[in-house]
Amino acid sequence: MTSMNTKKEDEKNQQKKTTATYPFESFKLPVYRKFYVSLLGQMTALNMQSMARYLLIYRLTGSAAILGAISFALAAPMLLFSLYGGVIADRFEKKKIIIIGNAVSVVVSIIIGMTLSLGYLSAERPGSWWILVVASVVQGTILALAQPARQSILPEIVGTEKLMNATALNTMGMNIMRLFGPALAGFLVDRVGFEAIYYLMAGLYFWAAIFMWLVPAPKSLTGTTAIGKPLSEIKEGLGYLKTEPVLLFIVIFAMLRMVFVLPYQNLLPIFTDDILQVGATGLGILMSITGFGAIFGSLLVASLPNRGRGFILIGSAVILGALLMVFSFNTIWYLAIAVVALIGFGQAVGTSLNNALIQYYVDDRYRGRVMSLLQMQFGMMAFGTFAAGLLTEVIGIQWALGSFGLIVVTIAILSYIFAPRVRKLD
Repeated sequence: MTSMNTKKEDEKNQQKKTTATYPFESFKLPVYRKFYVSLLGQMTALNMQSMARYLLIYRLTGSAAILGAISFALAAPMLLFSLYGGVIADRFEKKKIIIIGNAVSVVVSIIIGMTLSLGYLSAERPGSWWILVVASVVQGTILALAQPARQSILPEIVGTEKLMNATALNTMGMNIMRLFGPALAGFLVDRVGFEAIYYLMAGLYFWAAIFMWLVPAPKSLTGTTAIGKPLSEIKEGLGYLKTEPVLLFIVIFAMLRMVFVLPYQNLLPIFTDDILQVGATGLGILMSITGFGAIFGSLLVASLPNRGRGFILIGSAVILGALLMVFSFNTIWYLAIAVVALIGFGQAVGTSLNNALIQYYVDDRYRGRVMSLLQMQFGMMAFGTFAAGLLTEVIGIQWALGSFGLIVVTIAILSYIFAPRVRKLD
């Protein structure tokens, strides 16, 4: 990278030689184990919520466009406030930010559960789905303001030597919950209704807050207590990113992959209800199988040495796009299971490498602000879902997502050709 001095490069190269490749290395640290348990609670709730939110809104309205609108409601605050979340993460104690975010999520989940239990949120009350829109806005705001802290706290907990290993283990934990969370949610929908999911989510968010409270406050790596105006700090962070073209490319590449690959997950209710005809249980199985494949992808990255990571990053995007095209036009249930498992594997590899490379090379002073840009990619994903929902109304779900897969393959191939510095990145 152009602005990295020789000393910093030498330090990175030395770390590459000493980084352990034992896949569970970071679990030796007690503080990381507590952090990990908190992460599992939050990610279980988020994965159950993702399945329940989109299936519930589709069953209330039967509209792909409204399904996309829910994603838009989640996306807007992420795009508006994620950069502020990065400033907050660089300013204040990250542990407290994470706890507050989980506490607010407890309240939101209980409120939705109560509206379902009382019958206010139901198909018999047309237009009651506005509650889910408001809840999505609140949830998007929470994620925008709190998640940059959770992402950027990791080097303070494990240090830079174990950073790639811990990042991959985090991704593995998220994907383990993708394996069990949606399947549990689908089981509960078919047997006891949506309200049980939201009450259980409230308990899981509370679990996450308690275990995060048990984590000793890590020492900040920034070494500064200076506080400026938020907009000035955002501008400073973006200015820093402009001086690091490879970092900037990795961030943009992550956003594009998120926009065109992950919307398929939010539109799965259309596939499971209308094309595959397997119901809520089938939807939960598909989402869980995605997590099953992702677990192996995460373990692979956790075991990799710090070599050839740029090439793997771009190659995984090519495979993801191709798999998405296969899934889009498939009508066979068992083939769908196999393809989504492979998609999950590719997603985990790409996500882990994106996060690890950014955390590895970013200046500690700007870590929270740069990681907040990655949080914005979830907002971009929701815009992708909104666009795919509108496109579905015109050309159908299979052609809409198939075209997204083709775009991903094209972007990855062009990146391989025209971004050699990223392709050769270790």
